[in-house]
Amino acid sequence: MTRDCAECGRTLPQSSYTANQYSKGAGVSRCAAFVDGLSTDSPPRAVGNAGRHNTSSHAIFTTEDLDNPFASGAFRWVAKGEYTNGPREGQPCVAKWFKTGVVFSQDFFLLDIKAVDKSLDIVNKFNEFNIASKAVVINVPEVWEFSRQASSNRAGSKTVTEPYIENYVKFNSNSGWTDSSQGWPEIMQALSHFSYHITGGNFVLCDLQGGIYQQHVVLSHPVILSRNREYGVTDLGPDGISTFFSQHRSNLFCRSDWTAPVAPRQILRVVPGTTMMGH
Repeated sequence: MTRDCAECGRTLPQSSYTANQYSKGAGVSRCAAFVDGLSTDSPPRAVGNAGRHNTSSHAIFTTEDLDNPFASGAFRWVAKGEYTNGPREGQPCVAKWFKTGVVFSQDFFLLDIKAVDKSLDIVNKFNEFNIASKAVVINVPEVWEFSRQASSNRAGSKTVTEPYIENYVKFNSNSGWTDSSQGWPEIMQALSHFSYHITGGNFVLCDLQGGIYQQHVVLSHPVILSRNREYGVTDLGPDGISTFFSQHRSNLFCRSDWTAPVAPRQILRVVPGTTMMGH
């Protein structure tokens, strides 16, 4: 059975609604892209600031959690810990560090933060358009060091620390792979399209992944593709921008006046994981 969403107006199957929303009946029920998600999170610190910050200066990680990371990305391990001070005291956090054999300069940490700063600028503008009922928020990581109390093989080593995200999902990659589901995956594809438009074709915000919360959608470690490859090994440059848009299909959340590359071509291999390219 299908029904028109009272929020976005699309005709969608029953599976696109939560049981609670569907029971409200036609003309009232809203699809899953416009209803509350997880409830355990704090709102951004200020209106117009899409950053979700540590708001803490210390966290604790057990040796077991560090020795057995619960997740991993293309080149980093991820362990779960807990903040021990500040407004987030008692809340979960994560530490991310490079896998053995993956060698980058210390500049990579700086480029990581630089990409988040640019992403925040783009997302703040996207939120102003009120394309979805929830704001998009980005985890703002900080580079921390393991203290002397850590095991000897980690003391003094650097890690990227940020708030934990529940029910983690990936919406697209930096090579143009996309989750083809309806709802929030569509909104994330629109965000990537919007980023190209709002920056005059100079940047694309992609590799979007995170969790849907009651008040907002939280993203972590997004990638910026740039014309000059100024954001490190995950910035695939003009070839990445062309490949990304060769896979992109505008949806109901994209606006007709948003610009896109003319005749984009697939130059790079399209994969769900994060693609890295050396300079």
